[in-house]
Amino acid sequence: MVIKKIFEIEKKPHKGLLAFEWAVLAYLAFTLLLMLITYTKLHDPEEMLWGRARFVITMLALWGVYRLIPCRLTIFFRVALQLIYLSWWYPDTYEFNRMFPNLDHVFATYEQQLFHLQPALLFSQKISNAVFSELMHLGYASYFPLIALVTLYYFFYRYQEFLRIEFIILAAFMIYYVIFVLLPVTGPQYYYFAAGIDQIAQGNFPNVGDYFATHSEPLPIPGWKDGFFYQCVASAHDAGERPTAAFPSSHVGITTILLLLAWHARNRKLIYTILPFYVLMCFATVYIQAHYAVDVIGGWISAVVIYTVLLFLSKKFV
Repeated sequence: MVIKKIFEIEKKPHKGLLAFEWAVLAYLAFTLLLMLITYTKLHDPEEMLWGRARFVITMLALWGVYRLIPCRLTIFFRVALQLIYLSWWYPDTYEFNRMFPNLDHVFATYEQQLFHLQPALLFSQKISNAVFSELMHLGYASYFPLIALVTLYYFFYRYQEFLRIEFIILAAFMIYYVIFVLLPVTGPQYYYFAAGIDQIAQGNFPNVGDYFATHSEPLPIPGWKDGFFYQCVASAHDAGERPTAAFPSSHVGITTILLLLAWHARNRKLIYTILPFYVLMCFATVYIQAHYAVDVIGGWISAVVIYTVLLFLSKKFV
């Protein structure tokens, strides 16, 4: 019965773009305006423009397919495109971020003042056994599978709210990307390497200025290097990681929103499935030196605010 509904032609198809598509287009418009202002400072603006053109063409093509075959399946393809493109929008933030002076020394100082140490520096050193390492990397690697899980749950079991939930997820990503564009914080894996581990261990946090405009070398990822999940994280890191997007932690922020969406569904199985991975994620971001602990706190606070605002907006516009 559920499978049949996926292919069933809708009696009242959506005529225009959907709310989650408008959210992404709003981010695209914001970055285009920023590109116009900073065009001569960008490293490769032509490629950035061409990437945006490809995105718009593909999105409109899928809209055209939906207009020809208006059913749940073609709606899902439109959602899937936006989720897939997240892996392109993320490294794109670095192209803007690299134009601004780095602020990691400020956040590392906050970290030191709050905890009297650097959790990202010491966590993996204090607990270095293989099992714990794999659990941490499992948590970090669960990020996109958890997004897929919540998306598929609402698509198959609560389709009446599917478009609302995708608007919340994708608009949340766009909000985080706006922050990352304007707030140049790279996280411990890049800043510790640039500043020098000895300096960090002594509690010195030098201002590296525009170092990351031309450098993107990180520290080696901590943990058991022969582990399966370690290799998953390392491969993903090599494919798309850039010195950008540290504060607040979008990994923590988005997974917090996913947990809130599971709570919104009042589905205990979904909540209990997400919860252990969520806990691992919150620790893992610091363990693998992707984030400062203050980034995790920022992820929690920002997620609650963003979720509350987007849930309200989704009632108005979706």
